[in-house]
Amino acid sequence: MLKVGLTGGIGSGKSEVSRRLAARGAVVVDADKIAREVVEPGTPGLAQIVAAFGEGVLRPDGTLDRERLGSIVFADTEKLRILNGIVHPKVGERSEQLQREAPDDAVVVYDVPLLAENNLAPLYDVVIVVDTPDDVRLERLLRSRGMSEADARARIAAQASREDRLRIADIVIGNEGSLDQLEAQVDRVWQDLSTRASSQR
Repeated sequence: MLKVGLTGGIGSGKSEVSRRLAARGAVVVDADKIAREVVEPGTPGLAQIVAAFGEGVLRPDGTLDRERLGSIVFADTEKLRILNGIVHPKVGERSEQLQREAPDDAVVVYDVPLLAENNLAPLYDVVIVVDTPDDVRLERLLRSRGMSEADARARIAAQASREDRLRIADIVIGNEGSLDQLEAQVDRVWQDLSTRASSQR
């Protein structure tokens, strides 16, 4: 099994790369998706978040208001630490379960937003960084996610710098061009990963 860490800052297009690798046969373990699952209504994760941050982080239907919670924690490093302390262990447990269920010869891609921030690079055989200039990421967040500029800048600032991410990269996918250009890069990366996986067997 080849364990691949995939990361990139918010707005870099990491999820797009993840989808394209999955279409080529990778087993994708999506930390963001798992992070949503472990705080769904009725989960211990959601109960712990409400205990820590109050009922105000819930929508009227009882689901987590991620935008409201985000605006609280991204402005306060101590509150962000508390949230991460609740969510990260649960994401880790679920990720390990999915890895155990993958075939022995799989290329397992872990889609991990905070890979650099949490010093997780040593856990993977290969680290892929989706690299996009900060100004391009900012423009995407304003256009496609409808964030305010202040909120978008706060999210970018709360994550690792481009330099910190690039320092841990084995493979870099530059994503400031067209989807066709991205597709060609993902093709080359998939061939590389497949070769590495074969040589491990």
